[in-house]
Amino acid sequence: MTFSIVARSADGESWGVAVASKFLAVGATVPAAVAGVGAIATQADANVAYKGLALSHLDEGATAGVALQRLLEEDEGRDHRQVGIVDIDGGAASHTGPACLPWAGSLTGEGHAIQGNVLAGAEVVEAMAAAWLATDPDEPLARRLLAALAAGDEAGGDRRGRQSAALLVVREGAGYGGGDDIAVDLRVDDHADPLAELARLLDLNDLYLTASTEAEKVPVTPELAAELEAFAQARGARDFRAWAGTENYEMRVAEDLSWIDQKILEIVRSSPG
Repeated sequence: MTFSIVARSADGESWGVAVASKFLAVGATVPAAVAGVGAIATQADANVAYKGLALSHLDEGATAGVALQRLLEEDEGRDHRQVGIVDIDGGAASHTGPACLPWAGSLTGEGHAIQGNVLAGAEVVEAMAAAWLATDPDEPLARRLLAALAAGDEAGGDRRGRQSAALLVVREGAGYGGGDDIAVDLRVDDHADPLAELARLLDLNDLYLTASTEAEKVPVTPELAAELEAFAQARGARDFRAWAGTENYEMRVAEDLSWIDQKILEIVRSSPG
């Protein structure tokens, strides 16, 4: 009833899962990932205990294949399960139980595992694999995962229709303010076009919750600082940092205002008044 891709980035620094389904809030059930450990998708007659168990096995040094074997050995319902795992080194493994509803199957390759059940056909996972391999390995993992998921959707996806989608990516220190490892954690729980909505949310996530790269940082000269302060005061803010915080741009402006993200500067200069 679900199709997903579990993958590691080409640089070996990020792990993630993208998933879509005709199922309410699929993101609450299927994906799990830990930076420096690996990622998993559990679906079909999903055993949600697989998430913690698999990540524990991976954290103890098991490969994706060994972790998967342990999960299945301990589960009498294995014939009804579908699961994909990618480990710290990009090793991938996937299982489709013989009792999963057709079409059901998977494809694995270096750094990725793609699986689905109750699909329009094998073309869904094949399209996802082709899209994954066609994307630039240097692209952010979230973008590559979303491209693969969208390709599966365009190829027919879940044969029952669309309802929800989710995207989870972890990388060390990538979370809000560097306080955790969650780079992306987006869910569309119930929507007529969940993939389009997920893409919209990812754009917002990149703007509000992703730290600026060095290339995006514009040094704030005394002249620019005066411009920014005048802008903030005209809008009733205490100072420019306060305005940025009110607008949720705090990850895009230096605490000491030594730099501002190019995108935010463009927003400021394009604002009326």
